[in-house]
Amino acid sequence: MCGITGWIDWREDLTKQADIVEKMTETMELRGPDASGTWLSRHCAFGHRRLSVIDPIGGAQPMVRPAKRAEDQDVVLVYNGELYNAAELRKELEGLGHAFRTTCDTEVLLLAYVEWGAACLDRFNGIFAFAIWETAEERLFMARDRLGVKPLFYRREEGRLLFGSEPKAILAHPDVEPEIDGEGLAELFVIGPARTPGHGVWKGMSELKPGHFLTYDRDGLRTSAYWKLESRPHEDDEKTTAETVGALLADTLERQLVSDVPVGTLLSGGLDSSALTSLAVRYYGRTGQGQVSTFSVDYVDNDKYFTAHDFQPNSDAPWIKRMQEYLDTKHHPIQFDTPELANALEAAVLAKDSPGMADIDASLYLFCREIKKNVTVAISGEAADEIFGGYPWFHRKEALEANTFPWSLAPELRESVLSAELREKIRPRDYLADRYAQALAEVPELPGEDEAARRMRRMSYLNVTRFMPTLLDRKDRMSMAVGLEVRVPYCDHRLVQYVFNIPWELKMAGDREKGILRKSLEGVLPHDVLYRKKSPYPKTHNPGYLNAVRSRLLERLDDSSSPLLPLIDVAKIRELARSADARSHLPWFGQLMSAPQLFAYLLQFDFWLRRYKVRIV
Repeated sequence: MCGITGWIDWREDLTKQADIVEKMTETMELRGPDASGTWLSRHCAFGHRRLSVIDPIGGAQPMVRPAKRAEDQDVVLVYNGELYNAAELRKELEGLGHAFRTTCDTEVLLLAYVEWGAACLDRFNGIFAFAIWETAEERLFMARDRLGVKPLFYRREEGRLLFGSEPKAILAHPDVEPEIDGEGLAELFVIGPARTPGHGVWKGMSELKPGHFLTYDRDGLRTSAYWKLESRPHEDDEKTTAETVGALLADTLERQLVSDVPVGTLLSGGLDSSALTSLAVRYYGRTGQGQVSTFSVDYVDNDKYFTAHDFQPNSDAPWIKRMQEYLDTKHHPIQFDTPELANALEAAVLAKDSPGMADIDASLYLFCREIKKNVTVAISGEAADEIFGGYPWFHRKEALEANTFPWSLAPELRESVLSAELREKIRPRDYLADRYAQALAEVPELPGEDEAARRMRRMSYLNVTRFMPTLLDRKDRMSMAVGLEVRVPYCDHRLVQYVFNIPWELKMAGDREKGILRKSLEGVLPHDVLYRKKSPYPKTHNPGYLNAVRSRLLERLDDSSSPLLPLIDVAKIRELARSADARSHLPWFGQLMSAPQLFAYLLQFDFWLRRYKVRIV
């Protein structure tokens, strides 16, 4: 994977702006630690940082395709991602007369665009964010993969467009001020750590939506969707459905194991990661690639403090051991202590360019940093719960009937921690209601469905388009901050589209959450693992973490220079800090963010405002 950035300007000669382009590019050094490159012309400048995965020698970027004829001009590409069907596309393009100079998928993508234009997107199977400059037409073309696994932000001004894999690349331009307005604050305090699709949080900044492309030329900027979830009748029976799910998952996993650098899998002992690891072990066995490296995360003394509850019914440790022994993987158990976790909160902000999922982000950052010491590519089970309906809110009446996002069931709590001035400025409940209505208006209804089926389709759509991007963004930022590429097979668009239309009763085959996925994996996993109850990404249960973030937050509240103070109700935060204990549940966000995470989020917010010198407008 990589980091990309660019600058289109109709007024300035960008060949004289090499220093600025270099500065924008170097902000993403961690995303691409292996190589750096820039390309400048009068009206377009590109920058690229590379993490070498396929063809380390031949895949340098920006990649220029010289014109074949004197009257034509070059086409230039910067690209972050991976095409999993590059071999098939390469063969097809060679049949159409194209000659390749490298073995990398970068050249495949570039020539696919040369051959098919925007229609190339329909042929891609992969994760990507890329920009192409057509010199003859003076036109920029940018696109993002269907599920939004790879990020892409942009900022348009009069006669100018800036873009980057992360906001930090755009913020590095000297003309861009680190400003945030009321809508950005609403995103962070009302929707956050999720984000409305397309919203860049920073003033004037947008994110190209998943499944969209953008063109920018002298006539202006245009965006268009090339893919979205569609509602269709599902006609397969249970056996055929399970077989189809199993075949799609195996196919996409094997495509994603292709790499010229070491690959490993994340293993929690749960259904999703165990399935991918088992399929990887089978593939490695067939292809003679030896042992699969696996990685797990936990926290020092977590076993002493773990208490089972609905969201986290059991700990992972015995299940990880079960799968490691069953599959004979080369396992790497990784543990962190409370001080490490609290100290990594700031690194997580720098990776994300905004406050995030607090210790959930920080622990992933630390986890990925350790994984990177052994492999460059990791396979993760992200997104299976959103796609197959694994989260508790899919199965709870109050969540299904709530007139809001099921991970934001306490808007009054969110509102209560804000200052009166900020509440007046952003009107939290109205903002949340508007964003929820916007999401519901997008749902592709299926004619003839009864109310119960419509409700489950809406819940599935909300999870795939609103909650899943939060976790994908987290995974990309925390992994790329240490130069680790994480691949997410459950996000294969063919699988997502097929499963979206499986009726809820069939998804719940055997009267179990994710039942159809379990059916598809019979014979792949041991029965006890196959039917283990869901347990989410592990978080620390050590009361020392709560005490650490609470005490640090109280110190910030005592600091009259803190830029956070005008935004929050200090008395309310102090009250929450006094009453919180390790067992109290504060429904801040989803199933993992409670009292400690709220305090940590506010700590991140304070650090972010200071470090980025954010100006509120």
